[in-house]
Amino acid sequence: MNSYQYALLASLAALMAPLAHADYLWLQREGPQAVVRAGELHRPLARLPDLTDPKPVSSEGKPALSHEQTEANFRFALGTGDTRFVATRASSDGVLTYFQARFGRLETKAVNDLELVPTQQGSNSFRLFFKGRLANASRVNVETAAGWRKSLTPNTDGTVTLDTPIPGLYVLEVSAKVNNATVNIEGKKYEDVRYTATLSFEVNP
Repeated sequence: MNSYQYALLASLAALMAPLAHADYLWLQREGPQAVVRAGELHRPLARLPDLTDPKPVSSEGKPALSHEQTEANFRFALGTGDTRFVATRASSDGVLTYFQARFGRLETKAVNDLELVPTQQGSNSFRLFFKGRLANASRVNVETAAGWRKSLTPNTDGTVTLDTPIPGLYVLEVSAKVNNATVNIEGKKYEDVRYTATLSFEVNP
């Protein structure tokens, strides 16, 4: 990712243009492993899309443990603290999407470029960060393993807050397009640059 050339010409206030609900990557726990799936929680893809540079990321923002890839998911050992995974998709239609997933709500800092961060450990209130700075999310989509879905609108202070009455897995998703961005990868220019970030966590009975 260090070879990508960014031209972020808009101010941060106008940086992110919201997108409609889209496919995403999310993390969930299965025993001692973290599992990365694609699609939507209620409709996971049977096959992973074509992705480049997929990898777990440590809390310091560095590549973490190695991972295994199957036809439908990625798997790697769970570490301590929150768990993250990133990947990129360069579509034939000229759209470049950065997928950024996080599991857990223990850490109150952002590591991925686009990340929903709890305001306190274990909190049900979250703020959106882009490249380490607060950003505005016009909408955050929520799905649960039980089939409950909701779209959240941020409060005046930029936080989104949700109730978690249903035990099980929750996935929060936000997608945005970066205005006035250009990324060059292997000689090909991408001017439609998007980020799709998820935060998933479990609620115990």
